[in-house]
Parts: sequence; C-alpha cells; structure tokens
Amino acid sequence: MNPRIEPFHDAVTGTISYVVYDQPGGHAVVIDPVLDFDPPGARIRTDNVQAVGDFLSQQHLQLVWILETHAHADHLSAAQWLKQRFGGKVAIGEHIRTVQALFKPVFNLGASFPADGSPFDALLQDGEVLAAGGLQVEVLAVPGHTPADVAYRIGDAVFVGDTLFMPDVGTARCDFPGGDAHQLYHSIHKLLALPDTTRLFMCHDYPPTDRAAAWESTVAAQRQYNLHIGNGVDEATFVARRQARDATLQPPNLLLPSIQVNIRAGHLPPADDNGRHYLKLPISGV
Repeated sequence: MNPRIEPFHDAVTGTISYVVYDQPGGHAVVIDPVLDFDPPGARIRTDNVQAVGDFLSQQHLQLVWILETHAHADHLSAAQWLKQRFGGKVAIGEHIRTVQALFKPVFNLGASFPADGSPFDALLQDGEVLAAGGLQVEVLAVPGHTPADVAYRIGDAVFVGDTLFMPDVGTARCDFPGGDAHQLYHSIHKLLALPDTTRLFMCHDYPPTDRAAAWESTVAAQRQYNLHIGNGVDEATFVARRQARDATLQPPNLLLPSIQVNIRAGHLPPADDNGRHYLKLPISGV
C-alpha cells in the first residue's frame, strides 16, 4: 500500500491538512480540514477547505472518511463543509467524550449537549482499522495533548496530530484540560517504536525564522534530534521540560471559538430563534 499524500498548509494557524488517496479516480480520506475564521468580524471563510475540495474534484476522488486527530484548539474544523459537498463520515478518537465533558461546563452548554460523542459519525478505538478503497487506516491512540488524540497510520506514513512537531520545534503542549505530559511521553514513544523509515506527517509547524514551514519527518530523525524528547530523554526530564515550556505559553488565539465548534464535529452551535449562530465567550478574572 503506497498512499498518495497531498498536503495543504494554512499559514495563519500553522495547520497542515492532508488528502490521502489510493489513486486518481479512487478513494480518499481527509485529515484535519481547516475552516477559516476571522475573529474581529466573527466571519467564516472557506479558502483552505475549498482548495482541498478542488483537489478532490480534480483527481475524481470519492471521499470516504474525514478524520480528526483531536478537537483542535487553534482552528475550526471544516469537516461538515466537506461532508455536505463530498460525502464521507466524520470520525475522531472515542475519548472525545471526555473532552466534551471537560468543556461542557466551561461553555455552560446544558442538557441540550449530551457529551456522548454523538455529533460524530464514528468514534474510533485504538487499533481499529478503517478502509477507504485500497487504503487501510490504522488508528493509534496517542493521548497527552488531550485525552482524545489519535494518530493515523496509512502504509509507511503516520499522521501524528498534536504529539510531535518538526524536530527543531519539539512536542505538543499538555496544559489544556485533560492534558498530561506523562501520557504524551508514552504516546510519543509508541510512535518512535515504529520502523526508523516510517514517515511522520505533522499537524502543525511553527518554524524558527531560519527555515520555511515543513511537515514531514521520520521516526529516526525524531528519535535522534527532537528538541524535547530526542536522544533518549527520560520521562522525568521530558515532563519537566514540557511543563516548564507550557507555563510560558498563552492560549491559542482561536481557542474559545474552535473548541465550541470542534467538540460538535465541525457543526456550529445551534442557531438562536433569529436564525443566527452565536459563539460564547466565557469571561474570567471577575
């Protein structure tokens, strides 16, 4: 199985979405699609996902799965835009229920939001295998950044979500509700136990000023050179490094709008009686 991989980089959020397919005219999955959101006017655009859709159309691909690696905190998911236009099922790791339960009181969502994973078409278990034409997609549970994080292994490629970044950037933060640096350490070593030549595709890149954005690495490169976990770093050292780094970080710019949409599988909150959708902004410090 040789998956064909087409990346789509969003420079605004640093996110990389992927179309993975078996052949032109065949079957595809889309991983982590981005819906553009302009905070000052609360305006949604579709530039990023339209490029994904154009590629699906140009290659005459049947979209089978829309796969989220987790409920992102830095961009809104475009899963429903894709589903409405190209079909496919929206899937995420089964522990999204835990993430929904953690954020339900934050946004005071009430009884109308059951926190049972039901907005998604499929909740995926560790080791589960999905089919998309000639592709076999293995689900790898990789909690730590959030309880629900999963990676997707397709042939010699693994889409790692928010676990690893490029080696010179390090690893994902663990200070969101339910995050755990100890869990992330073990999740990363689950990935690093794969063959050295396994290709690892990042969900994000935040490059230093001396290089352009990049998103493909290997197990061997990460094992040796990763800033936070490379060269045999032990668990205690990694956790100390990760927690010290997390203590300096500000919340992502789109944290509050993103979570409200992404725990709903890319659906906007239900419209009010005037037909408009509203995002909540919980105020702290008062």
